[in-house]
Amino acid sequence: MVKSMGASLYVPATHKHLMAVADGERLPQARSLIFCTEDSVADRDLSWALFNLSVVLNNMRTPARAERFVRVRSPEVMARVLAMPGSDKLTGFVIPKATSANFDAYFRQVRDTDHMLMPTLETAEVFDDAEMRQFRQVLEAPGVRNRILALRIGGNDLLALLGLRRPRGMTIYRTPLGPVIARLATTFRPYGFVLTAPVFEHLDLPELLDQEVMEDLAHGMIGKTAIHPSQIGPIEQHYRVKPNDLSAARAILDIDAPAVFKMHDSMCEVATHRAWAQRVVDQSDVFGAHPHEAPPLSLPAAGQM
Repeated sequence: MVKSMGASLYVPATHKHLMAVADGERLPQARSLIFCTEDSVADRDLSWALFNLSVVLNNMRTPARAERFVRVRSPEVMARVLAMPGSDKLTGFVIPKATSANFDAYFRQVRDTDHMLMPTLETAEVFDDAEMRQFRQVLEAPGVRNRILALRIGGNDLLALLGLRRPRGMTIYRTPLGPVIARLATTFRPYGFVLTAPVFEHLDLPELLDQEVMEDLAHGMIGKTAIHPSQIGPIEQHYRVKPNDLSAARAILDIDAPAVFKMHDSMCEVATHRAWAQRVVDQSDVFGAHPHEAPPLSLPAAGQM
């Protein structure tokens, strides 16, 4: 089972402090770094981005506290990154605009390496349930499944396909992408694949970010893309487990637990709650638990924001 990733910070490969970020000298709080050569890099800057990345890969230290990935731009760019000395220090790659049609062009390049992959779901195919089931079948192939760390949901690209931009007054789940994210969860999670949530692009709306992360977790997302270091803490505070949830989870996992019991005024049923309980315990191992049980935040209903 993949443990929760928390916040994954995108860092353009053109960043002047990329080496310090990669080594944890800057942003030591980051658990997961994604060096981006795609949307955050202009076409005219790609050569510089790849040169900068090559210097960093060759010289960055191992081991590192943060997992380090490269978001490649194309199969050709992946080939160039894999040829760079030090590419073996990477945890893996983020595949942009991944579909059943283009996945093999990426996967065959890393088949004989140890790199993990995070395909990004951000094309028109995402709106087609049959296409998503077909892609799932591709990912279920022997030798492929165990290389898929998570599927990332590209919210801004999906909204762009609809001619929309995220409104400032509502979470992503109050837009047309809400039902889409729910369907992706039900299409992939029962088959062993986990997903990470889209970016929250408004840096001056911390309360709305809080609401969205709670909705991410309610949809089973194991992480969220951060676009600024200031988002890491606010995102990951929600991955800290509530004390009541942790005690209930441990009780459910107890080998002597009855099949059904009451705890914290809720029914606990071992057969149906075991997977949730294991995820809660694993999450607490990574992010810890809140010292006190906080009252739940009441989320506004659709149309009331």
